Amino acid sequence: MEEKLRIVHQILGSSHKSRDEFLFHCPYCQHHKKKLSINFGKGYWKCWVCDTRGKNIYRLVRKYGTYQQRQKWLELEGRLDLNEFEGIFAEMNDIKEEQILELPEEFISLCNKHLPRTSQMPLRYLFERGLTRQDILKWKIGYCGSGKYAGRIIVPSFNNDGNINYFIARSYVDHYRKYLNPQAEKDIIFNELSIDWDSPLTLVEGVFDAIVAGENAVPILGSTLRETTKLFQAIAINDTPVYLALDEDAKKKTGQIVKNMLKYDIELFQIDTSGCQDVGSMSNDIFIQRKEKAKVVDYDNFFLYNALRAL
Repeated sequence: MEEKLRIVHQILGSSHKSRDEFLFHCPYCQHHKKKLSINFGKGYWKCWVCDTRGKNIYRLVRKYGTYQQRQKWLELEGRLDLNEFEGIFAEMNDIKEEQILELPEEFISLCNKHLPRTSQMPLRYLFERGLTRQDILKWKIGYCGSGKYAGRIIVPSFNNDGNINYFIARSYVDHYRKYLNPQAEKDIIFNELSIDWDSPLTLVEGVFDAIVAGENAVPILGSTLRETTKLFQAIAINDTPVYLALDEDAKKKTGQIVKNMLKYDIELFQIDTSGCQDVGSMSNDIFIQRKEKAKVVDYDNFFLYNALRAL
């Protein structure tokens, strides 16, 4: 522990001890008092002012430390250099060209100031689902009033370069098929352009779930997330903490995702979604309340969660 404490002192400055914890100045809120509490025995840390927290001290070292400090920390833990994940994943996957799509020709953006009368029905549908004007602007939502995707809400996804790499087409007029998505590769990172890999990521199943979940929420476009996917690999390479909020009926698939993430030592929390059809049926306030009560998932408690009993 002394070596790790020395590294954190180099990064955050001096501290004072309070029982089993050390108090530092918080680099997130920069409060003038030492309010960032770190428990080196348990690996947990929390700021008592801004409430930023985690269960892996390396997250602080990776974000604020130097390359040498990060490597020293990993050496003390006997862990693989996270940069080497890129090589490992490259061997698992063939290198694929970046996918770029075009929106349907009939696409009408609901972000426009002046909208046609045909926009009333899709807007009503979105507002009834609890979306706001701000949500529509943030997710660049539109619709199609004619053509192949007529009667469908269109939610585009943008890659890091700002190009469209996928889109969701959801019916707002009770089509037999709720979704009619493009015949394109689904192994993309939805709205990668908006992701902050240094902040906790919330993983949900669908786009409307992600809208409810708020900032830094990403739909996995289903209920599976394999090691070979771009999203999983980006999480592992960036060592991004994850809040998992999949539908309750996907217990077995949730369990497999958790197993894979624990194998790569990803900091993981599970949000209780019981009693709801899906995250998209919750209000944002209820989801935030449940997120605040999310349970830490690790090897010690892995088999205690109801969502994993089906394994």
